[in-house]
Amino acid sequence: SRPTNTSLSELHLTGIPGLQHLHHWISIPFCIMYLLTLAGNSTLLCVIKADPSLHLPMFLFLSMLAVIDLVMSTSITPKMLSIFWLHSTAISLDACLTQMYFVHAFSVMESGLLVAMAFDRYVAICNPLRYLSILTSPVVAAIGLATLLRAVVFMTPLTFQIRRLPLCSPAVVDHSYCEHMAVLKLACGDAAFSNTYSLSVSTYVGSFDSLLIVLSYVLILRAVLSLSCPQARKKPFSTCGSSLCVMALFYIPGLLSMYMETYHQELPPHVRVLLANIYLLIPPAFNPLIYGIRTKQIRDGARRAISR
Repeated sequence: SRPTNTSLSELHLTGIPGLQHLHHWISIPFCIMYLLTLAGNSTLLCVIKADPSLHLPMFLFLSMLAVIDLVMSTSITPKMLSIFWLHSTAISLDACLTQMYFVHAFSVMESGLLVAMAFDRYVAICNPLRYLSILTSPVVAAIGLATLLRAVVFMTPLTFQIRRLPLCSPAVVDHSYCEHMAVLKLACGDAAFSNTYSLSVSTYVGSFDSLLIVLSYVLILRAVLSLSCPQARKKPFSTCGSSLCVMALFYIPGLLSMYMETYHQELPPHVRVLLANIYLLIPPAFNPLIYGIRTKQIRDGARRAISR
């Protein structure tokens, strides 16, 4: 039921609209993915920090990705599980806007970092002799700072815009977390600018970053195909394929959910919400496996840490 006596300082999240009767079952894979995210990324950070031989650009980028995944997943999953298990739908407006900012800002940061990691792989495979001279510690730090600043510049206006809009009752958000487009539907005033800004930023970040990633991998594959040894080609092909699959799970569902929220109102709401959950829950759970555990240096570092 939609609460009609809700003050504008408090909102209510419905969870997965239309699938409330399945919340307990849906919570099981969501909880498992969150536990995998916590365990995998925390282990990765501990192993990289403990082993000096892993203090290389590739693993520094991987550490940044692990931190982003932990923050992004933790900003939504605990509240989501409280909705599924305890029917705790209430969230203050300030907490909702904070959650919104963290989700979208860290999504932009992750996108930028995936570009940096693709560039890192390109330099390592196509120009290995100059790898450490190109990706020095100041350069790695500058790339990390640039991804952070870009996220802040893009997402801060988004939050301020929706903070200034008057919200109407019933203050019910048909979503499992405070997604910008879903919260924007509560606005009483003209939200056209905020809507256009959000779609423009998402389209720019998703299309531009994914284009750079694909370009990097095309150059990598071209270099790999020039190798004469078939065995030398196998590992780069495997790594590129699994990385591109995880990246597709990050970009495609995120953009689809946003466009469906705006243009395809006839679709069942749970389809849009589940797509929005996929890009925030699955990549953080699988990134440590794809980029970490499958890497020989990480496995060796974990063994050394355990032996110590």
